[in-house]
Amino acid sequence: MKTLEGKKVLITSGGTLEKWDRVRGHTNLSKGTMGCFLAETAFSMGAEVVYLHGYFAKLPKHKESMRLVGFEGIEDLGNKIKHILQSENIDIVIMAAAGSDWVVDKVYDQNGNLITENGKMSSDEPPIIHFKKAPKILGKIKGWDPKTLLVGFKLEATEDVDYLIQRAKLRMKESNADFMVANSSQSLYGDVQHYIISQTGDVIEVQGKEQTARTLLEILCEKV
Repeated sequence: MKTLEGKKVLITSGGTLEKWDRVRGHTNLSKGTMGCFLAETAFSMGAEVVYLHGYFAKLPKHKESMRLVGFEGIEDLGNKIKHILQSENIDIVIMAAAGSDWVVDKVYDQNGNLITENGKMSSDEPPIIHFKKAPKILGKIKGWDPKTLLVGFKLEATEDVDYLIQRAKLRMKESNADFMVANSSQSLYGDVQHYIISQTGDVIEVQGKEQTARTLLEILCEKV
């Protein structure tokens, strides 16, 4: 039986929440289902699991036996990963969280005046929100800890498998990840095919999230 005894696995799960004010913000449809399967599988293999979860993410069944760390926005997630990687030994990082593509830059009222006060924006009229590109956390992880085994996820709104895999390979190269899991946006609504891609270019097709989690961690067992 393959085991992760003595190994520490950091798993990110769910969506990021980018706040507009103290009560409003934008997020995505990620529920953390894949993250839960990954955490439960790693735990069943004997790993110490560090589970970083978004505000609305599901929590694993054996959460009491894991270290839970909540996060809000993409920058908060990055800061918490960086702190953990630089303060302790993490053998595997699996970035299953759905990070924001855009974060809030500036907020204006309808007259073009910058809104700077904290608290809740007025509900009398809609604000004008300017966004900026969110940082790509995946590409920073190897800089924080070059020794950790890094797995990224790449979701694309496409049914073209060749295009999906091509995009995942590009993301893997850009981030220096060891493995990339590619899937279409249909995975938000049910179990679909996932593609586990290694740096050597090998592609393993797996059906459904639970089996993908199991297959991925069995592969990782042989690499750490």
